[in-house]
Amino acid sequence: MSGSSHGGGMTFDRHMVLDQLGGWRGMVDASLPTIAFIVANGIGGLTVGIWAAVAAAVVVFLLRLVRRESIQQAISGLFAVAVAVVIAARTGEARDFFVLGIIRNAGIGVLLLGSLLFRWPLVGVVAEFLAPSHLGTMSGHRLPSLRSRLRRGPEDQAEVELPDRTPDAPAERHWRQDRRMLRAYSWLTVLWGGVFLLRAVVQFVLYRQDEVELLGTSSLVLGLPLTAVELVITLWVVARLHRHRADDAPAQEQPPA
Repeated sequence: MSGSSHGGGMTFDRHMVLDQLGGWRGMVDASLPTIAFIVANGIGGLTVGIWAAVAAAVVVFLLRLVRRESIQQAISGLFAVAVAVVIAARTGEARDFFVLGIIRNAGIGVLLLGSLLFRWPLVGVVAEFLAPSHLGTMSGHRLPSLRSRLRRGPEDQAEVELPDRTPDAPAERHWRQDRRMLRAYSWLTVLWGGVFLLRAVVQFVLYRQDEVELLGTSSLVLGLPLTAVELVITLWVVARLHRHRADDAPAQEQPPA
């Protein structure tokens, strides 16, 4: 069964989800409104910063339309910027532009770490949905260069979205029955959850101190660069887990409670 849910009769195509994530370019696009706000707010004040952020979000949306790329991420970005702008405009405080991001980071961090209490590490859930380890598709994974991903044009995007796909073979046993995989995914979940909480704590401290420029800088430094490092580590670990599961015979273990 390929990336399908078991309830409600609704099927989720993991390949479609991968196509919608946006890749490196999507992450860069998501950073542009924040950069525009920081620069414009420092030069012309809050009102100029708000309009610059809105303009940047709209430009990103239009560019993705022109490039015939997925607009799902751009729409999410527009919504997030709109909420941040409304909050900052209502309070008249430039620092409130970052309130939504602080709350979001804290919420995601708590959710990730909380999943460990139920022995369902969320990084494992997501990774096994997008790239089931029993298929071994990432066992020989090599990270593509950032430059090659950014250079990919609409024609290449179309090639990614329209391959002939055969249904995935069902797993002989659940990934949570493998203690090595459960442990690795748990540590990856700790990594991601810890980084989200780190962002929230650092930005909350700067928010309380009303350090708007440092808030913007920390948002960027703890955003795309740190996420890129996390992704490299995660893909490396997942590739090793795929090799491990492909090489080892299924063990007769009971699933964890």
